[in-house]
Amino acid sequence: MIARDVATHRAGMPHGTGAILDTRSLATDHRRLAALIRPGISVLDVGCGTGAITRGIAESQGSHVVRVVGVDVNAGFIDEARRRHAHVPGLAFEVADAYALPWPAAFDIVTAARVLQWLARPADAVRAMAAAVKPGGRVVVLDYTHGKIAWEPEPPETMRRFYAAFLAWRADAGMDNAIADHLPALFASAGLESVAISEQHESTRRGDAHFAVRAGIWADVAATRGHQMVADGAIDETTRARAEREYRDWVADVAVAQTMYLLAVDGIRA
Repeated sequence: MIARDVATHRAGMPHGTGAILDTRSLATDHRRLAALIRPGISVLDVGCGTGAITRGIAESQGSHVVRVVGVDVNAGFIDEARRRHAHVPGLAFEVADAYALPWPAAFDIVTAARVLQWLARPADAVRAMAAAVKPGGRVVVLDYTHGKIAWEPEPPETMRRFYAAFLAWRADAGMDNAIADHLPALFASAGLESVAISEQHESTRRGDAHFAVRAGIWADVAATRGHQMVADGAIDETTRARAEREYRDWVADVAVAQTMYLLAVDGIRA
């Protein structure tokens, strides 16, 4: 199986991962894009999942955002997005591949959040996004550099082993674990200009309202993606189960803080 097919298979969202997507919002989870939304614009949201952030885009300027389209290669997600958000004016959802967006020079903003990290050919996706934006329009991408995560204090050894295996499993499929830091170069190679970089790190500390959910994301990854990793031979089930259990206990009783490293990068099509 060639790398892009392995990446497509591993990027598939197992049962339970959709719940993570549903907790996100434009205001808290794509802040750079929220700052760029203006009345009268059109927006294409690539890799929209079940549409929580996409709906936020459509509603952010009242009825003054002209057109918002969310696309995802997962037809089940698009069906769910339509079920949840079909009543929102100006909002539509379509099944489409990030590598082949069928709207040349059609949108004022084309965006993707936490999507390129799952692709074996992110440069091709950035070029497709640049082709879908109007001249003078903007491409906005938000993504992680996974190797720069910071925990306080260190999580259990089982989770550290799981996390290392997770990064190796991703890299084996051609996914870029440092995609955030590589975005400026990808934008330049796609011909985008006036490239801007802003830190968008996801930080949470004990006492925050959603600390258990945000810090506990890696237990959820172990409970969902972890089974994919076991099936692929990247980790054994005993280690996966212990990592999930011990990390949940750590979040409940020991964890102080977690910071996940994200950058938002945007550039303009000439």
